[in-house]
Amino acid sequence: MAKLNTFLLLLFSINCLLNTAKLGRASRTAASTDLINSECRATRYPALCIQCLSNYSTTIQSQRELAQAALSVSLSRAQSAASFISKLSRMRGMKRGEYAAVKDCVENVGSSVDQLNRSMKELGGLHDRDFTWHVSNVQTWVSAALTNENTCLYGFSDPSMDGNVKVAIRRRILNCAQVTSNALALVNRFAARHKG
Repeated sequence: MAKLNTFLLLLFSINCLLNTAKLGRASRTAASTDLINSECRATRYPALCIQCLSNYSTTIQSQRELAQAALSVSLSRAQSAASFISKLSRMRGMKRGEYAAVKDCVENVGSSVDQLNRSMKELGGLHDRDFTWHVSNVQTWVSAALTNENTCLYGFSDPSMDGNVKVAIRRRILNCAQVTSNALALVNRFAARHKG
């Protein structure tokens, strides 16, 4: 009987520990979700921001981690767009103007990928020492990435380019630019809070 009581007590203790761990995880996830929702409201595309970052709700615990996650999403979208446009540039039958715009776009989005990659590394290695200089680098590079994406879009603004190539590229790059705009807003908010 004593052994049975000891076993039941042990079982009860394990169950309590597991429930406490689950509650702790649930509470961290709720806090992360609240952080994502409140910070995303300050971006230009809040619904897209929340949608993209909700997958990180179990890992984000700070504004810095939120900015890092937003940059990660932006980099991933830019890499995907760069790959798509690069394949498209090898397609035959494009008009000369379309082909030139696609080639420029390949360059612009390639630069965007490089700048977002540098931003991720810089933000990941950020310390309080020289914070302003490092975060300024991140802001400059993310801003430049956004400019490159918008430049790619501008290349297809001519009404004579009204075809499948234009539609396919515009859809991808517009999404890329919106995600990058959100990432820049979150980096700026993180920088402002840290300086404050």
